[in-house]
Amino acid sequence: MLAATVRTTRDLDAAEEAVQDAYIQALTTWARDGVPDRPGAWLTTVARRIALNALRRRRALQARLPLLVEEESDEMPDPDTIPDDRLRLIFTCCHPALAPEAQIALTLRLVCGVTTADLAKAFLVAEATMAARLTRAKKKITAARIPYAVPAAGELPARVDAVLTVIHLLYATGHTAPSGTDLVREELTGRALDLARMLRLLLPDDGEVAGLLALLLAQHARRATRTDGQGRLVRLADQDRSRWDRGLIAEADRLVVGVLRAGPPGRFTLQAAIAALHAQAPDYAGTDWPQILTLYDELLRIWPSPVVALNRAVAVSMADGPQAALAEVEALERDGRLAGYHYLPATKADLLHRLGRDEEAVEQYEAALALSGNAAEREFLTERIRSAGH
Repeated sequence: MLAATVRTTRDLDAAEEAVQDAYIQALTTWARDGVPDRPGAWLTTVARRIALNALRRRRALQARLPLLVEEESDEMPDPDTIPDDRLRLIFTCCHPALAPEAQIALTLRLVCGVTTADLAKAFLVAEATMAARLTRAKKKITAARIPYAVPAAGELPARVDAVLTVIHLLYATGHTAPSGTDLVREELTGRALDLARMLRLLLPDDGEVAGLLALLLAQHARRATRTDGQGRLVRLADQDRSRWDRGLIAEADRLVVGVLRAGPPGRFTLQAAIAALHAQAPDYAGTDWPQILTLYDELLRIWPSPVVALNRAVAVSMADGPQAALAEVEALERDGRLAGYHYLPATKADLLHRLGRDEEAVEQYEAALALSGNAAEREFLTERIRSAGH
């Protein structure tokens, strides 16, 4: 809805207000007349009409920017055009005039509906800081008159990495929701996968686009086994691999092999190769941990992120033992960049538990619990505390 309305207004704030007003109208109209057959199309039409009326009242703006206003139509929008609108909005938000972190945060907020609070958690900043960052980014788009369009072929490379990062973060936000009762937000993971497929059609020769799609496919293949019937988190080691989607795993593998044959892999392709090895292992014990560690070594070389270093430490624990991994996790603690990231104490707790240091493990599980906002993860961590505390 927002993406379609921005096509009318070219103004993000005005489009957001129009969409909110459309929701309010729906509460009254639908209660009286019933929910329409195509509620999404109804809402989009109303939002665009509200936006058009607002533009018509601002005659001075119309005089200066007459091309912004489209003719009003009684026709419902075609649902098939909405993904294209969303992709245009993503490329608008990922304009090089914006700082990289602002590009990603703004896209996740406007295109994907991720809350400001959840964005703040993802970026490890205060909510007020994130709100101010979003406001500045929207003002920059207006001031710089950034066009609402998928850029020409020659301009795509400058924006593709940011778009890939956005789609990946969108999937990650849905894969393990930062807050709420459910572990997974399927509307976000599904949207991210659709956008990755769309981008693949737009850029069929881009290896990192193929790598991102492969990564999401390999992760999506096990979505049915990540929680049990009561919505409780199930660890990778305990998941029923017979229920994994072998079609998606095979598709991911074909994409990874194709990119690796074409040249040196980028960060998304390396992550996809790691995910594919996990997906192809017959069981957790049979995972090729030495190969995964080798891939993490290369990933950390080209993308020196503390989150990658933490994930690599898990592979170290499986290949070389928990003591070796613990030293690396403690180095990340001293580094400080992952302060507030609950997977750091959770990982340390697991390593301590495997080393028989259960009292220290409980302390770390409790630290992770204090930082987690997802109910399913909190229940899992609580159970781990009980288990380690005997």
